[in-house]
Amino acid sequence: MMSEHRYDVEILHLLVSPAHAYFGRARDGVADVVTTDAGHVDVVDGKGIVGDRFFGKAAHMDAAVTLFAVEAREAIAGELGAEPCAPLPPRRNVVLRGAELTPLIGHDFSIESAGGRVDLHGGRHAHPCAWMDRVLAPGAHKAMRGRGGLRCRPLSSGTLRRGPAVLVSPVPLDAARAAMASVLRPSRLP
Repeated sequence: MMSEHRYDVEILHLLVSPAHAYFGRARDGVADVVTTDAGHVDVVDGKGIVGDRFFGKAAHMDAAVTLFAVEAREAIAGELGAEPCAPLPPRRNVVLRGAELTPLIGHDFSIESAGGRVDLHGGRHAHPCAWMDRVLAPGAHKAMRGRGGLRCRPLSSGTLRRGPAVLVSPVPLDAARAAMASVLRPSRLP
């Protein structure tokens, strides 16, 4: 039987956007796209978050839900000498406090909130785009590398709610590392 580690976390923001806001050249400006910071979101197995731009898109099934640690956002702002950014500009769906995310790459895990549970598969880092230098602060694109969040595939349907939650992980996590950049490198064969 696999081990199970339970961590108290907080879901601070649940962001849903029906369209992309960052495309073309940064000098042309951000597209005028309404993004909702919802009290709850419905997640559908294999499809993503209802109403989000990646919902049901085959090319994004392994990255339909993106998690982001608020500690990373705060550390990036501190390093850049900028004010902490609002939750919207990085455009990550689920902003958590108290969650180290990188060790979840390649693993199935769950988030339990307000009596509901959503199972996810941690796919890969959510790499930042060059737009971050424009919408957050100069240097943000580089500063976000390795801590821009975690792209996930939903493995079950359910509802996530803002507020206290529990992250159920098959691997040990350390919330003190939530702000640290991590770059996974392919292993080398002997």
